[in-house]
Amino acid sequence: MSKGDVAAALWRRLQGKVAIITGGSAGIGEATVRLFANHGAKVIIADIADDAGMKVAQSLSPWATYIHCDVSKEQDVSAAVDLALEKHGKLDIMYNNAGVVDNLKLSVAENDMVDFERVMNINVKGVMHGIKHAARVMIPNRKGSIISTASIAGIAGGFTPYSYAASKHAVIGLTKNGAAELGKCGIRVNCISPGAIPTNLVMNFMGVAPSAEAKATVEAAIQLEAPLKQASLKPEDIARAALYLASEDSKYVSGHNMVVDGGITVVLDESAVFGKY
Repeated sequence: MSKGDVAAALWRRLQGKVAIITGGSAGIGEATVRLFANHGAKVIIADIADDAGMKVAQSLSPWATYIHCDVSKEQDVSAAVDLALEKHGKLDIMYNNAGVVDNLKLSVAENDMVDFERVMNINVKGVMHGIKHAARVMIPNRKGSIISTASIAGIAGGFTPYSYAASKHAVIGLTKNGAAELGKCGIRVNCISPGAIPTNLVMNFMGVAPSAEAKATVEAAIQLEAPLKQASLKPEDIARAALYLASEDSKYVSGHNMVVDGGITVVLDESAVFGKY
């Protein structure tokens, strides 16, 4: 092995690790899949967007594998975990990233309970399924890292629909419970709360067509709200946060909600960002 190969191996923070990333076909999930693979992890992409997911997996072959997975269905999540075991013999990292947001209905009187239940089934039950089935295989090995995507909507209220706010508060609660129980088995459980990123999901939530021009306009508006200037939040920034929580760099971090929002929750009120659209 050359010096360059040795240096590259040392630089890869997830060398030899096996990860599942739900919602890995686009946005934050895709950015994380690519970053984890670049750092030496074998990645299972679990998503319902079959064409996009298979395309990402093929572009990273043999480091990535795609499986159709509706996280609201426990059997689908269990099957993704089983695939990791069958293909790679273990599971080191579970990243519960898949999520949805309801339509822009900020008034409780306008809320449709069918839509509310749909969001809760994916955002809350999906995370619970991921934690449960990751723990199932991590507990015997006495190690592992479980990460979930929460949101600044899990910290502050008034600027997203009730369903989304409730679901992301719940993700933070599940993270704390998981850390409290699973820590004795050497399993770390954390979550990440991103600020607003103009992904297709966010643009659709705002009722704006996700064109490059519209995304740039929304990104500029978000930058105006955040105390931190000279930077903007990208999916790759959340992927880097997930890399930290997945790697040994965070070996004593558990039960933590890592907020990545440029300080916006320091000054956030219900008129911020989305309330202006």
